Amino acid sequence: MQRRRRLLAWAVGVISALALLPATARADNPIVQHIYTADPAPMVHNGRMYVYSGRDEDGSTTFTMREWRVFSSADMVNWTDHGVPMNLGTFAWADANAWAGHVIARNSKFYWYVPVRRRGGGMAIGVGVSDSPTGPFRDALGRPLVENGEIDPHAFIDDNGDAYLYWGNPNLWYVRLNADMISFSGSATNIPLTTAGFGTRTGHATRTTLYEEAPWVYKRNGLYYMIFAAQCCSEFIAYSTAPGPTGPWTYRGTVMPTQGSSFTNHPGIVDYKGGSYFVYHNGALPGGSGYTRSVAIEKFTYNSDGTIPRMTMTAGPGPADTLNPYVRQEAETIAWGSGIETEPSAEGGMNIGSLHNGDYTKVRNVAFGTGASSFTARVASATSGGTIEVRLGSATGTVVGRCTVPATGGWQTWRSVTCPVSGASGNQDVFLRYTGGSGFLFNVDWWQFATGGAPGDVTSRLRGVGSNRCVDVENASTAPGTTVLLWDCGTAANQQWTSTASGEFRVFGDRCLDAYNSGTANGTRVVIWSCNGQDNQKWTSGPDGSIRNVRAGLCLDADGAATANGTRLILWTCNGQDNQKWNRA
Repeated sequence: MQRRRRLLAWAVGVISALALLPATARADNPIVQHIYTADPAPMVHNGRMYVYSGRDEDGSTTFTMREWRVFSSADMVNWTDHGVPMNLGTFAWADANAWAGHVIARNSKFYWYVPVRRRGGGMAIGVGVSDSPTGPFRDALGRPLVENGEIDPHAFIDDNGDAYLYWGNPNLWYVRLNADMISFSGSATNIPLTTAGFGTRTGHATRTTLYEEAPWVYKRNGLYYMIFAAQCCSEFIAYSTAPGPTGPWTYRGTVMPTQGSSFTNHPGIVDYKGGSYFVYHNGALPGGSGYTRSVAIEKFTYNSDGTIPRMTMTAGPGPADTLNPYVRQEAETIAWGSGIETEPSAEGGMNIGSLHNGDYTKVRNVAFGTGASSFTARVASATSGGTIEVRLGSATGTVVGRCTVPATGGWQTWRSVTCPVSGASGNQDVFLRYTGGSGFLFNVDWWQFATGGAPGDVTSRLRGVGSNRCVDVENASTAPGTTVLLWDCGTAANQQWTSTASGEFRVFGDRCLDAYNSGTANGTRVVIWSCNGQDNQKWTSGPDGSIRNVRAGLCLDADGAATANGTRLILWTCNGQDNQKWNRA
């Protein structure tokens, strides 16, 4: 667990800023609040928005950057932190400056072009590659792809499959990438920085055009756009257009004027779920500056003639979709967070941690429908734990549920806790407020709400007649394939089974009691698995308390008729003995 105090011990400053916003505004820009992020590169893949960024170290007084981060969203307001998929150590030949990069998908792989300082040399551009948009990324070449001392690469694939890499400060360059995306044909070509193509700079001794750095090229309705950072310092965002991917370029004007607390800016534009989005950075967080920046997003509409409207920094866009609370949501999926940090979880992905009394996370536009009946969270605590308060509307809003978090024996020793919920219906902003004593309280890995169930659904424990112990999921794990066993009866979510009208026994909302590998033989192991509606996950209840698997025709059985904690459950020929009888409790 991380032990540094977060940059977001800043409630007074935030409240003051919020007081200046219109009553209808939602202050969700910047999109990440627990670390400083810079130089965003948005990408849409498989219906999800990804934003790749650099990381400004806390308290930086120069461009101190050692790693890259990735965040993603399905609704443009709730963002999931995927951690550090690539850092300077990825490139053995580099020693500093994890600066502004860009990610593009091709060949079922993802390529991350980044500028770094070569050991004993100047700035060069390397390529990371991964099979997943969230990494991990590895060095694709073991050496630079291009090296001329300039920065800010951006890759573009045209409609005909031709690929290009653009980069440069103070000049502007491109190469034609080969289909493998890690080599190129010919040599680097310099794009002339004419005043007609990139605007006229005034009051500068050596530069006549506005272009400074950070080119971003895309195509819309047959026209090629290049947006870029202009006229350092302080920078604004400008753009040019061209009939082809290499020009000739014509200057079109300002996208975002100089504003905010950062003297640099860095643009990206993508379309997502019917809207157009401009992604940039500013210095809006407390302690923010040109060296401690934060990624933000604006939604916009092109003018009827295809020109980009002039934009200013706002509190951020509205939701592009709702969030489903009835499927597992990562705790690090956040619209706004106060006092939290993220770190890798022993159960995979990330978790939130370093929580103190009064810290909270917010998720927006949660679609409860007719209402939730319970809330489950995966938690860990090396101290005495605390409480998760489920609130609606604000961090001081109506409390609809309280979950007690016990000591679990370690910061990565996980268990699930469940509490009843009342009054959560419709579309709501949900605040999870973390309370307790002094010091660090607990970590949270994921959470999920549950409904009252369909007609005929009943949630209860399954208590063995022969053992007086309950059907339990080993170590309260949610992983498919986890063994189901006997354990002392308690109130935790791993012993709460919902018997559905369709014949399933569900736990954790979306895990079903399952005959492993659809087995039909005596001794087949019983596990949990993602619910799929197949007969190996369907059961019938007999009048004697037996539970029979539909596919196998065998009964749920305590192996060897044992009664001890940890006895695994299997399928066996139905025999009417007490080790095959179960009470609902």
